[in-house]
Amino acid sequence: MALVMGVDSSTQSCKVVIVDTATGRIVREGRASHPDGTSVDPAAWWTALQSAIAAAGGMDDVAAWSIGGQQHGMVALDAQGRVIRDALLWNDTRSAGAAADLIAEFSADALATRTGLVPVASFTITKLRWLRDHEPDNAARVAAVALPHDWLTWRLRGFGPVEPGEAGSSGEAGPSGEAELAELVTDRSDASGTGYWNPADDDYDRELLIAALGHDAILPRVLGPRESVADAAGRRVGPGAGDNAGAALGVGAGLGDVVVSIGTSGTVFAISAEPVRDVSGTVAGFADADGHFLPIVVTLNAARVLDAVARLLGVDHAELSRLALAAEPGAAGLTLVPYFEGERTPNLPDATASLTGMTLASTTRENLARAAVEGMLRGLGAGVDALREVGVPIERALLIGGAAQSEAVRRVAPEVLGVPVEVPEPGEYVALGAARQAAWIV
Repeated sequence: MALVMGVDSSTQSCKVVIVDTATGRIVREGRASHPDGTSVDPAAWWTALQSAIAAAGGMDDVAAWSIGGQQHGMVALDAQGRVIRDALLWNDTRSAGAAADLIAEFSADALATRTGLVPVASFTITKLRWLRDHEPDNAARVAAVALPHDWLTWRLRGFGPVEPGEAGSSGEAGPSGEAELAELVTDRSDASGTGYWNPADDDYDRELLIAALGHDAILPRVLGPRESVADAAGRRVGPGAGDNAGAALGVGAGLGDVVVSIGTSGTVFAISAEPVRDVSGTVAGFADADGHFLPIVVTLNAARVLDAVARLLGVDHAELSRLALAAEPGAAGLTLVPYFEGERTPNLPDATASLTGMTLASTTRENLARAAVEGMLRGLGAGVDALREVGVPIERALLIGGAAQSEAVRRVAPEVLGVPVEVPEPGEYVALGAARQAAWIV
């Protein structure tokens, strides 16, 4: 029996699974929490990773491992490999102005052609521009830029300076340097979310990096899907993946599939054989973790739409589902436009939610529950339509995330999305995707 380890270092927590490659069965697992906030000291992720590995019974018996993680976060390192400042995460919006500046300088069309993306505040390139403009002394110290999963892979392989009181992954070590920074590695999926990497050419766009940061820097080497490096103990280490690409691997998505993830936010992503460029910025043209491409649409309003209406009705989610299924499709004309927190797709940051079609006949608890489910799914369906509009073939939807467990959501989704819907069993799909990657290289 060969065991492999898969990791999901998400915004909220670190999950570790130890998987038997012969059966695909999880034999051990562990978890540790991450701190809240949109700006986080990466040392907290390192501590959580070590705690989660320990909770999973350690990794001495694993043959290979791989890390999936939250995308876009800016980990800025100095020439000794030390973290310069807290990492700005994907959900830190202070760089929105930097995104507008980059678009003004290069044009949305040119940026979409060169990187598959039109910058928004979540992407790493905008955070580097913000650093240059607001913390120039810190920007001048940047010798290398990594993403969360890149940095954790580097540390767990045994690289990086050990801070006072910290246990190193391979024992105490002196300061890092350029040779160790050159050991940073990443994968296509995470590199494609930076805004300075071209998924069509599989190469960094150094001009854009310099325009953002103000100077060149060491960037992680981009490994192919089945390439590997080694850690200090000689175990094989996979390239890792961004969280959505890891989830696509873990759930077994293939060409023609669209994955609709209904969590705090909504993500709609598909496997595509060709790179996608959308000048409007609605669809981000990421790469996947298996040599294809992963065009993605993100919505702000997803499971919390159901949370809000369940609170309003004073019911739990099971009862909300029962009420929704007791109503007719269309909710007798009652329509919820669910922009409770503004919206990213479509780009309406200042929008609010609205309830229309209210009559004495239509305004019932059942219809309100139905309108909530249909409204949330229509928002995600707009993402599916956006993928179709840029030429992505869609034959099946895979519904994942917490709200996918709602019976009403499962039954209404095919009507709204317009394709057959399957709901895989709940699982730690990002960690399982990383474990699948590790199994490839055993």
